Amino acid sequence: MTGAAIAGLGLTDVGKVYGRSAADFAREAVRLAVEDAGLGLSDVDGLLVSSGKSGGVDLGIAEALGMTDLSLLMTVNAFGASAGAMVELAAMAIGAGSANTVVCVFADAPLREGVRGSDVYKRPVAKGFGGHLTASGITNTTAYYALAAQRHMEAYGTTSEQLGAVAVSQRAWAAGNPVARYREPLTLAEHQASRPVVDPLRLLDCCTVSNGGAAVVVTRAARAAGLRQPPVHVWGWGQGHPGYSWERGSGFGLTTGAVQSGRAAMAMAGIGPGDVTVREIYDCYTYTVLVTLEDYGFCAKGEGGALAASGALAPGGALPTNTGGGQLSSFYLWGFTPLVEAVIQARGHGGRRQADDNSVILVSGNGGILQHHSTLVLSPLPEEAR
Repeated sequence: MTGAAIAGLGLTDVGKVYGRSAADFAREAVRLAVEDAGLGLSDVDGLLVSSGKSGGVDLGIAEALGMTDLSLLMTVNAFGASAGAMVELAAMAIGAGSANTVVCVFADAPLREGVRGSDVYKRPVAKGFGGHLTASGITNTTAYYALAAQRHMEAYGTTSEQLGAVAVSQRAWAAGNPVARYREPLTLAEHQASRPVVDPLRLLDCCTVSNGGAAVVVTRAARAAGLRQPPVHVWGWGQGHPGYSWERGSGFGLTTGAVQSGRAAMAMAGIGPGDVTVREIYDCYTYTVLVTLEDYGFCAKGEGGALAASGALAPGGALPTNTGGGQLSSFYLWGFTPLVEAVIQARGHGGRRQADDNSVILVSGNGGILQHHSTLVLSPLPEEAR
C-alpha cells in the first residue's frame, strides 16, 4: 500500500495568457494547490518542481514563496512523463517518512504574442551524422511523431479517419470543460479537411500550446481525509523508458513505455485494464492515444484505431477517455493536463463531463519522442477498498 493521497489541486489561467513568466505561473499554482487543500505554505515540507520549454522554474521557487526548512526539494524532468514521476517520488518520500506534505508543480510560458505555437517546438538543426535527419525534413517534434504514426499505420492498417475519431471524441468531452480552449463541436469531416502538418498528421491531430501552471499537494492518506477536499488516493505507479534506437528492428512507433509502466502501476494497485473506469491519456497527438491504449491492454495491439472509431472513448462510450478534452482540445501542460483532469474526476467535480464511474482512474504521461512513460492509478476510494 502506498499510503499517499492527493489533497490539493492548483491550476492557473491557461492558454494564450501573455505577460507572465513560467516562474510566476509556478508560484501561483503552488499557492492555489495549498489553499485548495486547506493548508498553509508552512505546512509543506517538500517541493518538486518541473520546468517546460521556456524554463525558469527551478529551486528558487521555494525561496520566492518563503518556504523554509524543507526536507525535500528537487527538480524533476522526464518531459511529459514528469507529472507521474513527481507524484511517485512524493508518495515514496511520504511512505519512507522523509516528508509529510509535498507539492509537485509544473509551469511553462512558451507562447509569445505574434509567434506561431508550432514554432515554439522547433528542434535545433542537427549537425554531423545527425544532419541526415535535417536533410530529410525532420526539423521538429511533429515530424518524429509522424514517423511513429506512419509506422503504426503501415503495420496495422490504422487510418487518418481513426486518428480523427480521437480528436472528435475529445472535443465532445471538452464541451463540458469551462477551461478548455476549444469547446465547439468537431466533426470527422472537419478533421479530415484540416491542413496537413507532417504526413500523416493533420492540424487537428496535434495538441495545443499553452502558457500556465498546475500543482498538486501529496500527503498521507490519513491526513488528507481530514482536509478540505475529498482525497484522491494513489493506488499505484510505474515508469518505462524503452530507449529506442534508430535502427532496423526497433519497436519505435509500434509499442511504447506504457507497456512496462502500465504493467507496474496496475500490479501495484492490484488491478487489471478491465478494472479501470476512466482513462486520462497523454495526447500530444491523436496517434499517441491509440498506441498508449493498446499498450495498456484496453484493446489488442493494432486495434486502437478501431476502438476510437467505435465511439468507445467519447461521452456515453464504454471507455471514457480524456474527459476534459485533453491536450488536443483543452490545454497543454505536459503530463499535468491528464493529472489535473484525473483529480477533478476522482473528486466528482467534473460537472457536465463527470464520468458515471470514477472508481479507478488511470493517468499516463509520455515524454520526449516516446522515450519516457509514467503511469498512475488514482481513486476516490481508500486502498483497503480495492
